[in-house]
Amino acid sequence: MTTTPYEVAVRAEAELGEGPTWDAAAGRLLWIDILGCRVHTYDPVTGRRTVRRTEQHVGAVKPRAGGGLVLNLRDGIGLLDPDGDSHGDAHGGFRWLHREPVPGRRANDAAVAPDGSLWAGTMRYDEAPGGGTLSRITGDGSVEVVLDDVAVSNGTGWSPDGRLMYYIDSPTRRVDVFDYADGRISGRRTLAGIEESAGFPDGLTVDAEGGVWVALWQGSAVRRYTPGGELDRVIELPVPLVTACAFGGPDLTDLYITTARTGLTEPPASAGSLFVVPGAGKGLAQPAFAG
Repeated sequence: MTTTPYEVAVRAEAELGEGPTWDAAAGRLLWIDILGCRVHTYDPVTGRRTVRRTEQHVGAVKPRAGGGLVLNLRDGIGLLDPDGDSHGDAHGGFRWLHREPVPGRRANDAAVAPDGSLWAGTMRYDEAPGGGTLSRITGDGSVEVVLDDVAVSNGTGWSPDGRLMYYIDSPTRRVDVFDYADGRISGRRTLAGIEESAGFPDGLTVDAEGGVWVALWQGSAVRRYTPGGELDRVIELPVPLVTACAFGGPDLTDLYITTARTGLTEPPASAGSLFVVPGAGKGLAQPAFAG
């Protein structure tokens, strides 16, 4: 059941590496350091890397349909135009799409739905139960709070046919699944529970067969669950804080995995690096944000 090998794609010391996303139009992987206020890009073909700073903690970054990036930031949703995206920081070409600062709260993981809307999560810095949300943001900036009783809003993804949405609120130690139609969710139930000894579920991605891959914070691993909720693969890693995963590369067969080092008194040398498992499976092409 355990699969290897893994490789270090980008050796880094990200405080809280998160949110890998394949940007198909640009042929690069996007990922972030939430607490380090950094947006990273990595081209696996050329090895080219860029790092740009943001003025706030950044919970997620996704490509936009018309070019540029959408950022889930501490105080709301921001847009970088293609020119701003090419700069070494997030100042040029930046504007707020939706700004709603809440003291003690920050952005966390986000995902783009099949209709191009952004499903963006938040959490309190103290991780208080009920202090976070999951909201749906459309391209024109309209915002609807979908879940308002969340502790640590994390992984979100959709089945290959777009009829199911998977979601993680980390302290629940569950991967939940909803029915999804026309931007609405219903029928929440549990796909899989994570035992205490395995850590907390964090980010997730869905493959072309409908398998759900889950990163395990304090668990040193990524797990794959079948659409029926059965555990069928485990990728073990040499670091404890595994945060998120996504398929990337030109053929979407390489699994990229982000990690963190925050709070570790003696972090392993590769903690905070971006890992890759070549040929791990076959990912789904991800839609870009419609804004």
